Amino acid sequence: MGRSTEIRLHQAASIEGDLKRTRPARPVPVSDFVATLRTMQMIVGAERFVVLRLAGHGLASMRKLVPALQNWGTQADSGLRQLLDGYGEAMLAHMEVSIVPLVWEGLGDGQFAEAATDAFTHRLQPQLLPWSGIAFPVQLGAAGNGYVVFTGGYIELASDTVIDMHLKCCQLLGDMLANDERRLAPAASLTEREIACLQMAGDGCISEAIAEKMGLSVHTVNAYLGMATTKLDAVNRIQAIAKAIRLGYIT
Repeated sequence: MGRSTEIRLHQAASIEGDLKRTRPARPVPVSDFVATLRTMQMIVGAERFVVLRLAGHGLASMRKLVPALQNWGTQADSGLRQLLDGYGEAMLAHMEVSIVPLVWEGLGDGQFAEAATDAFTHRLQPQLLPWSGIAFPVQLGAAGNGYVVFTGGYIELASDTVIDMHLKCCQLLGDMLANDERRLAPAASLTEREIACLQMAGDGCISEAIAEKMGLSVHTVNAYLGMATTKLDAVNRIQAIAKAIRLGYIT
């Protein structure tokens, strides 16, 4: 795989700026994520999906992939166990070194997996699995890493579709991460002035400049920023700004 391919895939996966602009401020129903995944499943030509999120920190032996969303039905227990037993370790190792999607072919008749003639993917050795698959790695930070996996008997994607699907997977996991944080956020929502102060602080304005623009005293501006920091359960102004971006309050 050439350097230009790696760059294009990295650009597809590094969309934090887009996520900041598109995340809604209120929690999204899980059914919305499922509907999005079903649409993506149809594009891939797969029969099922599963979102695997990375849990644990530190040594590789302390980390594992945990199913977060899936539509495997009655096959969930056995099927997901087969998937993780067959490719879990390979997925964890791959995430440490690359953001290139993984593909594999299942065993048996009629199993086929082809993605962009392998130019935009990394092919895994077949394991004792009854279905083919493609796994899109997502790296959004310690709490947002994982894979979006699609499996079925026949997987075939053009190069442009691989990149587009990878971007959609990053968007999806980014929205899921933001959704988790919204649910954990304190009940008290930010006021309009707290949001305005945070937005200008995030744009690089110091308290004096914010006070001048809003027609307030510096003390009042600092009070608004302090209250917003408390509501967001942040340790300082910088962390409050970062969290407000992730929660969709500011851009």
